[in-house]
Amino acid sequence: MKTVISTDRTAAVELLRKGEIVALPTETVYGLAADALNPIAVTKIFEAKTRPRFDPLIVHLPDREWLEKIADLPEHDQRLISKLAEKFWPGPFTIVLPKRGIVPEIVTAGLDTVAMRISAHPVFAEIAQVFGRPIAAPSANRFGRVSPTTAQHVLDELDKQISLIIDAGPTQHGLESTIVGVRANSIDILRQGPITAGELSKFADVNIVASSSQKISAPGQLPSHYAPKTPLYLVDSADSFFPEKNQRVGLLAWHPISRKGDLQIAQRRTGDRRSLKFAAVRELSARQELREGAANLFRYLRELDMLGLDIIVAERVPSRGLGAAILDRLERASHR
Repeated sequence: MKTVISTDRTAAVELLRKGEIVALPTETVYGLAADALNPIAVTKIFEAKTRPRFDPLIVHLPDREWLEKIADLPEHDQRLISKLAEKFWPGPFTIVLPKRGIVPEIVTAGLDTVAMRISAHPVFAEIAQVFGRPIAAPSANRFGRVSPTTAQHVLDELDKQISLIIDAGPTQHGLESTIVGVRANSIDILRQGPITAGELSKFADVNIVASSSQKISAPGQLPSHYAPKTPLYLVDSADSFFPEKNQRVGLLAWHPISRKGDLQIAQRRTGDRRSLKFAAVRELSARQELREGAANLFRYLRELDMLGLDIIVAERVPSRGLGAAILDRLERASHR
């Protein structure tokens, strides 16, 4: 199968209607899309990604009218659900609710709940509205690997596995959506993302669920995920890290680093000669802005992963606000 990168939205809709899969841009990462109500089509997502069947998918709704068609809204939480949807849809916000029978079991991995969101990306939104049905769309990459934030990333991951990638440039957020559940008028954060705990706390009490201590109840909860092929290690500061002899190390930096000309490098003195401490460096954000860091995270991990390094060292970012979601991805990607 030849994979084509295109901007032909009509072709994407036609493929979806035929029960095929297509890669689409969202405001978070690129997604691998199929008709969420067609179990055979959804099976193709799992096959292309080599995704385990016990990991549920997010369903992207064409509009809010579909919410009650595929989900059963608990009566005592309806007001909170409505407020959250009004505030964060369309956007990088996913809510998990009891599902209706219209949703195939393969989409929810046999769970009695379904994860739903409405994308704010204009290209995805247009395709979803023309298609007129819910779309299942996990990240368009091999299972467990670094999520794609450009069409080229998708091609690198899924070449010859899918026929069409719709290109709309780099994604905005660079991190997958925040996933929440609601119960007794409180909010459980099941996966951290662009919508922060602070933003959600304005609507109800917030509890961050530790996925490692819970059974899977939403997408993206596996303890090891988002990983490059090159072993990745987390450190508080690159200043305290010293590579082994002849070890080629890449740095994903948060703290400011030394500069030599246009090449960003970190150096240390060994005896009487200067030696490069890192073979390659990528700064998440020169201004130490968390949103910029989130947008760059997966792209820079991919770039470092392609350099044939022995290991990648990543500096921890502050855990405040969006930093908690960045740390979540780094911890899941790290070598344990």
